[in-house]
Order: sequence, then C-alpha cells, then structure tokens
Amino acid sequence: MERSSMLDHFAEELRLARATSGMSQTALAEALSYSGALVAKVETCERRPSLDFARRCDTVFGADGRFERIQRRISRETVVPWFRDWAGIEQEATALRTFEPLCVPGLLQTEGYARALLAGGGLFAPDEIEQQVATRLDRQALLTRDRPPLLTAVVDEHVLRRRVGGPEVMREQSQHLMKLGSTLPRVRIQIVPLTAGAYPGINGPFVIATSSQGEDVVYQEGQLHGQVIDRAEYVRQMVEVWESIRGEALSQQQSLELMAEVAETWI
Repeated sequence: MERSSMLDHFAEELRLARATSGMSQTALAEALSYSGALVAKVETCERRPSLDFARRCDTVFGADGRFERIQRRISRETVVPWFRDWAGIEQEATALRTFEPLCVPGLLQTEGYARALLAGGGLFAPDEIEQQVATRLDRQALLTRDRPPLLTAVVDEHVLRRRVGGPEVMREQSQHLMKLGSTLPRVRIQIVPLTAGAYPGINGPFVIATSSQGEDVVYQEGQLHGQVIDRAEYVRQMVEVWESIRGEALSQQQSLELMAEVAETWI
C-alpha cells in the first residue's frame, strides 16, 4: 500500500517540533506517556500516529491542534477510496441508524475483533491490516466527542455467536458492547434474537445517517465497494425496513442481558 503523504508530513513536523524544543526522543516519550520505541517509529513513518498521540503532541508542544489536524488527514488518506464519501457523512451526522446481520458494526468493534475480521479472509497484507484497524479505531472517536451523534445499532444475535478471532476476542467484544450500551447515553444497542426467524434484515446490512438539516442518506456496503444513496423514494423504503427490523429487536435492557449471557459462553 502506498504510504500516505500526510504520514511523512506528521513525522517531519514531529521531528522539527522536538528539535526546536531541544527534546530527545526519550524525553518526548516521557512527556507523551508513550514508549521511546513508538516515538522513533512515528518519526520514521514506521507507525501511524493515533488520534490520542497527536493530541498529546499538541499539548506538549503547544501546537494549537496542528498535529491533530494532520492526523485526521492521514486517516482520510488511508480510508479505502470507495468508503471516503461515507466516512465524511458519518463524521457530520447527528444520528446514525445501523443494522448488521453478519458482524459487529465498525464503530463498535474492539481492536482485536477488527484485526481478526480483516485478517480472516487473507486478502490484506499485514501492514494494510494494521492501517485499516487504526483507521477504524480513529472513526470511533466520534462516539465520545463533545457532541456525538445518536447511534442506534441493531445487530442479529448470530453476530454475538459467530466466532471471530477466538473465544477471548469474542468475550472482550461482547463485554465492550455491554459497556458502550450501558455507559454512553447516546449509544443504543439492540439485538434481534434467533427466535425472530425470517425478517427484512436478512437481506443485508445498511446505515441511515441523518444530517444536521434533518436529511437522511443510506449507505450500503458490499465486498469491495460501498454506495451512498440519497434518492428520496429509496431512503423512505429503507426507513420502513429499519422500523420493521427494529420491531423485531429486544429492548435495550433485554439486549444488554443477552450480551452478558453470550459473553459467558466465550470461555
């Protein structure tokens, strides 16, 4: 995978800021509460800086958000091209309604689950996997920002029971869903139980995003592509599908109880 030009830019700015401040890599690492090895790798473009790393750099150097802005541009560059339009819409949405019958939605995945999911098909090189995992985790920052969107995620019970990465990964993922659903007031996670039988969600995953102007758009993703659809009639139909799916789901509390029950089976 071609290296991001903004990754080079971040590394250059970091080296310059550190030299200007007269700090060694070890001193900077201590100030950032990161390892010296990681700082060295970021400066040589061997590791992609996380959003937290960038924000700490801004604090240490008094950079007024410069490192965070560069890091966010790195994230946009490393998103696969067909996902970029949606990534922007997702970040600006005031509400997200997502349905997944196959796997945990990306915004709710743990690092271990995301890595196992991307590695499972053998389609990506190790560096590509790590880059996509980092990008996926960066997207999740929108759930804890000052004004997060209202995220309602409905997933099929099969998602909780499908083994991805082994029992430890699945137990951690189940517990993560429980934590998000019980501690973040603008995150709601509901489960469609196996007893639902045939229902509209079997036809595939989708997301409905609502903008600050109240307009809805739909995102549907395939194996190697994704499509943003804003045609009024299509969006209306997908809202109807969403309401039908949600009608099959357990309540928030019942869903949390089921997640806890399933988590105990992953031992």
